[in-house]
Amino acid sequence: MSPRRAPDLGSRREAIVAAARDVAEREGWPAVTMRRLAASLGVTQPVLYSAFAGRQALVDAVALSGFEDLAATLRAADPSPLERMRAYLDFAAARPWLYESMFTLPLELHFAGDDTPQPLHDAFAEVHTAFPDSDGTRAEVAWSLLHGLATLQASGRLRAGQAESRLELAHRLLTA
Repeated sequence: MSPRRAPDLGSRREAIVAAARDVAEREGWPAVTMRRLAASLGVTQPVLYSAFAGRQALVDAVALSGFEDLAATLRAADPSPLERMRAYLDFAAARPWLYESMFTLPLELHFAGDDTPQPLHDAFAEVHTAFPDSDGTRAEVAWSLLHGLATLQASGRLRAGQAESRLELAHRLLTA
């Protein structure tokens, strides 16, 4: 009898992240539990814990995958500042629970530091490409403005029907 092949940890992690994203997008983050994910993947909870130390590590991994997706979305958009801004807001609106994992849920990821994970650097670099300056401050302000618009629009705290007007005003302010 030949020994059983060790599972590919990378593939296992990707499957778990994909399952967590799917459950979150369908039912929200409260529905994402290790027990629920194990059942949906047809594995035991120890299998999940062999890939992630706990739910927090999983949320961090989902957020990182979201930053990878955001960077790819911005990179694929027309490079003009207005179109990058529109792509950012469309990304946030289309994936509200993923966006929540990236910016609202507590994370153990470090932003703007020496130990910042590459997907965060990559997403910021795409904003910085649209709003270049010597030290990134302009891009930080642009990201802050976009995040505020995305968050307030998602929560229904801004007037309906004014999204395009707000986007155009933000663009004028950032490119003046």
